[in-house]
Amino acid sequence: MANGLKEAGAEIKYVYDESEERVDDFIERFPETEKAESLEQILNDPSIKMVAAAAIPNLRSALGNKVMLAGKDYFTDKTGFTSLDQLEETKRIQKETGRRYFVYFSERIHVEGAVYAGELIKEGRIGKVIQVTGFGPHSLNKEQRPDWFFKKDQYGGILTDIGSHQIEQFLYYTGNEDAKVISSKVANYYNPDVPELEDYGDATLVGDNGATFFYKVHWFSPKGLSTWGDGRTFITGTKGYIEIRKYTNVAEEETGDHVYLVDEEGEHHFKVNGKVGFPFFGQMILDCINGTENAMTQDHIFKAQELCLLCEENAITLQTNI
Repeated sequence: MANGLKEAGAEIKYVYDESEERVDDFIERFPETEKAESLEQILNDPSIKMVAAAAIPNLRSALGNKVMLAGKDYFTDKTGFTSLDQLEETKRIQKETGRRYFVYFSERIHVEGAVYAGELIKEGRIGKVIQVTGFGPHSLNKEQRPDWFFKKDQYGGILTDIGSHQIEQFLYYTGNEDAKVISSKVANYYNPDVPELEDYGDATLVGDNGATFFYKVHWFSPKGLSTWGDGRTFITGTKGYIEIRKYTNVAEEETGDHVYLVDEEGEHHFKVNGKVGFPFFGQMILDCINGTENAMTQDHIFKAQELCLLCEENAITLQTNI
């Protein structure tokens, strides 16, 4: 998050964390940054326009509310909420203050293959989008995770957490402003020692324009994989289709950002790593300065978060015996 902002021209002025180790690590990566003695030091500084943070998930909305009430925009790691009550409170404060509550949906805004797929869709290369399928596998690395990672009231559930990336992409690629959750499922297949962890989840949605969506997320990336997850998105249109291989091209290349397009003119493979960039960050900075909504509208952010919370709230918990 900080790197994307810096590359787009933002100045990182302060860093604050209760952990001295994390602060030192951050300053080593961004040596121009000054250590803040408290959150209040940051909130009371009139030169600060935006606060970026990656708190424990169930604490993110309360922090964002405090930031907006201090007259600043907020940029949080996903998921921005772990309950619908949090979402409603933040909606109220956002409307009251007029500030922005941005969420870091990195699997679209910080992946060049995903950015390029959006450009192809806008160009009409595959016609009207009628279906999206998203796969979001992740590596568990259980021994490296903090305690909160395994407590559902703190991480929010798998469909709320890493599922939030998927729903945002669906809304964006299909041009929908709303959707209905048709079904959703979660399970703990292989981690009985941490029973509150959901290591698998999937859901099906239908957008207001009739476009459909299926996605699955899980913590089962095999150790032999060259990266943390073989994230893929499949987009079907009326005149063609797109596949995004975001982080690797399995058994071919360890590079990411491969976009495959089949349209009325033929079959195409685009390697876009280092060629497209990440326009979201510059647009977000300008939105913060000018009060515009070019990077991502507030309604879009809140709707993506609402739908992932509904997926989690209504999910069937599978009883497994595998």
